[in-house]
Amino acid sequence: MTTLVGWHVDLEFSEHGDRTTAAALVRLGDGSEMRAHGYAMRHPTDPRQLRVGEEIAGARALMDLASQMLRKAHTEIDEAAGRPSHPLTH
Repeated sequence: MTTLVGWHVDLEFSEHGDRTTAAALVRLGDGSEMRAHGYAMRHPTDPRQLRVGEEIAGARALMDLASQMLRKAHTEIDEAAGRPSHPLTH
């Protein structure tokens, strides 16, 4: 039997001057939510490219979410096993 689970991920961006901010939210199958932020800063001599700032800030927010999810999974493994396990790094 196959069980399919879906996660919903939201990313929102804002730009203030040379700084782009990404706010990420993921809703997991167990009902929990995780939030993260990512930032990008344009160098004053670089051309104005909003999409590039969004990509960098968004990627950093998603990397933060991924780290949080790995820590959550690691904690759940430890709790189920009743002992410390090897860290999940990738």
